[in-house]
Amino acid sequence: MIRRMATHERDAVPRFPAGFLWGVSTSAHQIEGAAELRGPSVWDEFTALPGRVKDGSTAAVACDHYHRYREDVALLAGLGVDAYRFSVSWPRVNSPGGLDFYDRLVDELCAAGVRPVPTLFHWDLPAALDWLERDTAARLAEYVSVVAGRLGDRVEKWITLNEPAEHTLLGHALGVHAPGRQLLFDALPVAHHQLLGHGLAVQALRAAGVTDIGIANSHGPTWPASRDEADLEAAGFYDLLLNRLFADPVLLGRYPEGIAELMPGDVAADLKVIGEPVDWYGINYYAPTRVGAPQGTEIDFGGVRMPAELPFSVREIEDAPRTDFGWPVVPSALTELLTDFRGRYADRLPPVVITENGCSYEGLDDQARITYLDGHVRALHRAIEQGVDVRGYFVWSLLDNFEWAEGYERRFGLVHVDYDTGTRTPKASYAWYRSLLKNQHA
Repeated sequence: MIRRMATHERDAVPRFPAGFLWGVSTSAHQIEGAAELRGPSVWDEFTALPGRVKDGSTAAVACDHYHRYREDVALLAGLGVDAYRFSVSWPRVNSPGGLDFYDRLVDELCAAGVRPVPTLFHWDLPAALDWLERDTAARLAEYVSVVAGRLGDRVEKWITLNEPAEHTLLGHALGVHAPGRQLLFDALPVAHHQLLGHGLAVQALRAAGVTDIGIANSHGPTWPASRDEADLEAAGFYDLLLNRLFADPVLLGRYPEGIAELMPGDVAADLKVIGEPVDWYGINYYAPTRVGAPQGTEIDFGGVRMPAELPFSVREIEDAPRTDFGWPVVPSALTELLTDFRGRYADRLPPVVITENGCSYEGLDDQARITYLDGHVRALHRAIEQGVDVRGYFVWSLLDNFEWAEGYERRFGLVHVDYDTGTRTPKASYAWYRSLLKNQHA
């Protein structure tokens, strides 16, 4: 019989380098609520359609962070984090007085000694815009200039985009996220226009005097289902699509072989913008993926319908524990990912920040979340020992929240939220992370 190790029995996490940035992350659409005080986004339109969200919910109220932000900043201060990664709602900024909220939030964070780290686009595109259109990248840059002009006197560290891979794949190729399109490979222009928007946003931030800019791309190791040639080829393509397609243009200024000719516009000129140097590279990591040759049938993988016509199939990683979301728990894969990134990009890889890492579990005594986070923090430390320049780590998420197409059925927070009353209750993982940070800061 395996006895679960109590939190106080764990060996201390090794000390990280001085100046290492510890934080937590959220996003505007998932926690803010106050939908009536902003313009509509593609997610408002998506969630209004029957059957799009598993529990039929919307983010109209969510955690009501818009009205309870002072309470949430107090939770951040009590946790002892160095930084708070949140996102700015583009539809809110487009509404009268919308930037005033972020003014108040940033002031509250600064007063609490917590560094604000805003993400400028986290999927909640204004409903009037469309990433299939090139002009949306230019509109992003205009919006970024407005936000930086208002908040730049107090905010140093900025993130342009969050997870363009998922927004492309889930929202435009498979249709399970907003805006709900099922374009498959015809969604590639969405990837290109988001990357172009990133480059233009970097330029806009530089023009505003910003010197600490990154992007938050999602990445994970791709493991072939076997050493058979068909499985290796399928895994290589999946890795290109989910990892290299979004990292190579930013870090190398070029697309992987065979991709540029599939993209719209003057791609060579666009790549010069997309490849604008960033000061650090953000990685959202959750789990590795096992991939094999197509099996000729549609499968459901983690709640996502994977069409039979895809040139790969995603397989189960059977020898790993799973979160309540069904995602495999493999901390060592984070070390693998980071060392592989260093090997692939060498001196073109700037310092790395883990901009998201977390898991979905129920309950206030969430020992499984503690085990997950403890394992991944240690795996991150091993990557640093092996020479990867990692400068920060952000847990997803501070609060339980609206988890996109899953609605409120998945809980990623260090803090439990009662969605009927809005009551916040720190979980055991909140106390664990607070203790970790206290030891790291000692």
